[in-house]
Amino acid sequence: MTSESLALNRATDIRQLRSHYEQHKWSLRKLFSTDPDRAAHFSLEAAGIYLDYSKNHLRRDTLQLLLDYAADQQLNDQIAALLSGAIVNNTEHRPALHTALRFQGQPQTEHERAVEDCRTQMRQFSESIHQQTWRGFNGNPIRHIVHIGIGGSDLGPRMVVEALHPWHKAHLQVHFVANIDGADLDDTLVNLHPQETLFIVASKSFSTLETRENALSARRWILAGGCTEKQLAKHFVAVSSNVVAAQDFGIAPENIFPMWSWVGGRYSLWSAIGLPIVLACGYEVFEQLLQGAHAMDQHFATTPLKHNLPVVMALVHFWYRQCWHTGSQVVLPYAQRLARFPAWLQQLDMESLGKSVDRSGRALDYPSGSVIWGTEGSNGQHSFHQLLHQGTDLIPADFIAVKAPTSQLHAQHRWLLACCISQSQALLQGKSLHQARQELEEAGYTHREAHALAPHKVIPGNRPSNTLILEKLDPHHLGALLALYEHKVYVGGCLLGINPFDQWGVELGKQLSSKIHSAAGGAVPEDWDSSTRSLMEKLL
Repeated sequence: MTSESLALNRATDIRQLRSHYEQHKWSLRKLFSTDPDRAAHFSLEAAGIYLDYSKNHLRRDTLQLLLDYAADQQLNDQIAALLSGAIVNNTEHRPALHTALRFQGQPQTEHERAVEDCRTQMRQFSESIHQQTWRGFNGNPIRHIVHIGIGGSDLGPRMVVEALHPWHKAHLQVHFVANIDGADLDDTLVNLHPQETLFIVASKSFSTLETRENALSARRWILAGGCTEKQLAKHFVAVSSNVVAAQDFGIAPENIFPMWSWVGGRYSLWSAIGLPIVLACGYEVFEQLLQGAHAMDQHFATTPLKHNLPVVMALVHFWYRQCWHTGSQVVLPYAQRLARFPAWLQQLDMESLGKSVDRSGRALDYPSGSVIWGTEGSNGQHSFHQLLHQGTDLIPADFIAVKAPTSQLHAQHRWLLACCISQSQALLQGKSLHQARQELEEAGYTHREAHALAPHKVIPGNRPSNTLILEKLDPHHLGALLALYEHKVYVGGCLLGINPFDQWGVELGKQLSSKIHSAAGGAVPEDWDSSTRSLMEKLL
């Protein structure tokens, strides 16, 4: 089917969905009251993850309309294209083979053989650090790893390392530096010793501004600590496709790990970008992470659309974005060790789906990506949940819960889970004006006082959420969770008819920052806007 035919189908089907929405603005409370087994009818499970999506404004006919839309967009073919290595990134003429990074068994393709070689390199390198055969310039073992990257080269591995804290090696600490703000690097290095510190410089081009400047500052710090130029290779390794630039920096060729054009940065934690995970937790843990992601890949590849977790989650999000005109989605992991999960997901989703033209370059006449935000539960309950419950915007929520305790404080874990369940229940049920008045009168307020105060205590309810449950927060289940959201985002791109693998919008700011930096202290071009010129005068 041509791109024009897909676009025509898309427009027709979106109109049909919006008509369905206008005719059936039903209440969630009514949906549950008319179907006592609704939770069973609107739940799925795969790869150790359970999804309850019953607290959404969906009937079976709604879901069927969404599935029909997916079929009209040839979603099955698009999933097959992604997994087979077809050119799904059409603007850069590349496949998107992040699933090849977590293949299991014997390598069958050229890409898998390259991945296998990289895995071997990662394993051998990590063993030399863990067994302390790799030593610093004065013979000390390495005790601190500082990973320098930004964006996709930072968010994924940083999030996973924090999430898998119980698996950390006792004798080694892994740190992350991303910001061009020198305080990030300074604060990291303040208690470290050059002779015991090794840096990973993660940059595909080896020229990313923030990574380059932090790496150069780290290089000066090592040299000032007594290391010679010839000994720099003992303290720096790189993950890059620019081997020449990495060698010029002082990194030995055998310590340069590959990055490939067929893996986008936000999908790269499964590659050598995940080296900090291997060093923090051990190669076996990294393998378990890959296995969990592969299990979700298999589910995504083989399961019919109506039972497919990533597909259903993407369809539900599409329904709210296109018909309910929601502008954001909140993600609430009720697990402290998943505190950085929303930040990782922000880049994955917003960099992928934040587009304004379709795959053929035509301007969209419907909304594309949403604002993704959130924090760990239960902290969010005491900050922004007020907006979720009583604000004027409808904001769909993803709650993520872990069944098994993540600490020895089991009683607190039960409270954590109770908080998670109660928040989704409160979004569903709300509190009526009558209930608010009754509560106030039972608390001792007069009838007149209760009537005056009650409107302030009304909670509308009827607000949607998904709840995902992991059996435990371990490498396998974490891998499956991350792959679930990766595939959800890809399906979202297919439903929108956009390319989710490029990010041209990131480039303009980079180009302009170089021009502004060059102009600082000199002549500012007269044709620049007055705001930019005055800000330069104030700041630079």
